[in-house]
Amino acid sequence: MNSKYIATIRWKFIYAFLLSVLSGGILLLAGYQLVNSMIYLNPASNDAPYSRLLRWVINHIGSTPILTAVGIISFLLFFFLYTRKVVLYLEEITSGIQKMSKDGMTHRIEVRSGDELGELADNINAMAELLQQSVLDERKAVTAKNDLITGVSHDLRTPLTSVLGFLEYIDQDRCRDEGEVRHYVGIAYEKSLVLRKLIDDLFEYTRVNSGGLPLRLEPLDLKAFIRQLTEESVPELEQAGMTYTIEDETEALWIEAAPGELVRAYENLITNAIRYGKSGKRLEIAFSRDGEEAVVRFSNFGDRIAESDIPYIFERFYRAERSRSQHTGGSGLGLAIAKSIIDRHGGTISAASGLQRTDFITSFPLLRKS
Repeated sequence: MNSKYIATIRWKFIYAFLLSVLSGGILLLAGYQLVNSMIYLNPASNDAPYSRLLRWVINHIGSTPILTAVGIISFLLFFFLYTRKVVLYLEEITSGIQKMSKDGMTHRIEVRSGDELGELADNINAMAELLQQSVLDERKAVTAKNDLITGVSHDLRTPLTSVLGFLEYIDQDRCRDEGEVRHYVGIAYEKSLVLRKLIDDLFEYTRVNSGGLPLRLEPLDLKAFIRQLTEESVPELEQAGMTYTIEDETEALWIEAAPGELVRAYENLITNAIRYGKSGKRLEIAFSRDGEEAVVRFSNFGDRIAESDIPYIFERFYRAERSRSQHTGGSGLGLAIAKSIIDRHGGTISAASGLQRTDFITSFPLLRKS
């Protein structure tokens, strides 16, 4: 018989029942022998008070009712004794649930057996883990929402204040000539473009992280995709005084992806390389294969990113060099959007920066050949 089936509560109670019957029977037999020896086998004790009492009970009540009553009482006592461990564990589980409700799911019930009660305790602990994680996730979500509101408010306020200031200056006719008016209008226009870009990035980040519609995946030649995207970025590269090179020593890299989504991620990586790596004058793109993953590396040769900033550069509104980011119009959302899109595709993105170069490395599971 399956040992797991034997270890169930049902069988434990059957064992307790059988042991209680056996123990009660032994007790009755021992009691019967004792009474028999006291009354019938020891004539000298016939005049003793306990002997006369036992004879009176037997003669007036009968041995059968007495044995039945003693048997039932002894069975119940032994049954309570043999099932005490199970009942105590059940009470411990009940007490543990009550503690969980009071302590915020931090309490855990010890799993003491392999039967249904042990499984119940294990499931309750698992449920408590999930609930505790849900509470933590909810708190993180609230914190993230507050941080998002704070970040958006700050980043919107700065250019908006400039726009309002210049427009107020013009509205109050404080400009000396038309040239000064055009100058201030131009500044207000540039600040308005920064505002629009921030709003667009914020909308994109919210859309990507909300889950939204499921991705429509299709086979994609990652190498051809990146090459085309880089060619389309040549005007921006030339405007920044940069060139690009491609290292390609591997076969075709086919993945499953939604091109319309993935293009935004790599556009952000290229834009980031142009914005912060133009002092290095070139962008290097390398394709490789790591086991069953397609790897693409974007390298720029501008200023390095501090090692303390590396773990946080993919967080929204985080800027390794805030003043420079504000000067170049960075919203602090580009890398966060890229990471979210890549994560949705089952890929990974990481960064490394040294004295000579800064690398952004993306990887995706290769498309399995049918």
